[in-house]
Amino acid sequence: MKKILFTLCAALITISAMAQQHLAFPFQGGKAVMTKFFKDSLEVTPDLVKKKASGTAVFKFTADGDGNIKKIIVYYADDASLAQPIIAALRKSNKKWIIPDGEKMHDFILPFSISFLAPATAPDKIHKEFYDYYTNRKPIMSFDQVPLDMATLLPTVTINYSLKQQPKGN
Repeated sequence: MKKILFTLCAALITISAMAQQHLAFPFQGGKAVMTKFFKDSLEVTPDLVKKKASGTAVFKFTADGDGNIKKIIVYYADDASLAQPIIAALRKSNKKWIIPDGEKMHDFILPFSISFLAPATAPDKIHKEFYDYYTNRKPIMSFDQVPLDMATLLPTVTINYSLKQQPKGN
């Protein structure tokens, strides 16, 4: 009886251990390296700084077995101007993605949050410029069904930029 009980317990422990397999983070080096990579690679253009652009963008992209990005889809962006620098940064990430074993390609969903660091006592001019940006923004939205398939949702990359990057004369 003890052997049967011991064997049954060992089998249950083995099954639960298999169910809790944890996949390696899909970016070479892990989450912290991915976040640093995008913070370093994403170039906030002078136009975005001038507009006081701020918002969220969600991208789905496909990586192949070599870690190259094959397809990029914008699921949502608060403004079209936010999408271009993010796409450029995603293209720089070729050869850095790790897909699960046994797959030729894998889909990832990666949200971005971009905002400016406002001074503690922001002048009315900054408030007005942000309001103008917000009221004139052109969001990118998906109105049709969004197939997610077997996509991996990655943690949000947060980019904060300083308003001091603004070109002189503005």
